[in-house]
Amino acid sequence: MTDVLIAVALFLVAATATAAVLNREPLRQALVLSFLGLALTLLFTFVQAPDVALSQLAVGSAVTPLMIVLTVGKVRRGSTSREHSIDDDDDDGGEGDVGDAGDAGEEAR
Repeated sequence: MTDVLIAVALFLVAATATAAVLNREPLRQALVLSFLGLALTLLFTFVQAPDVALSQLAVGSAVTPLMIVLTVGKVRRGSTSREHSIDDDDDDGGEGDVGDAGDAGEEAR
């Protein structure tokens, strides 16, 4: 019976790891990574390694996906604020480039 449980857990680990690799969106990857952590926790429990299972449950299923989600959120928020500041700099009506070239021409005369 234990061999069957280990085989099922190994299949779950292989399936969730493959799903994590094939996902392209980081938030979905974090969710699948959480399920991978749970599958690994089951596997470690079935092979009589409860200390490793508890560590995997805490780190692999909760902390790591949470860090990924927070990082992706911060990066996306930072890129939108940068895009707005670039757009604000470009909306000066073209006066900066023309005015600078005109001033340099007047100084040369």
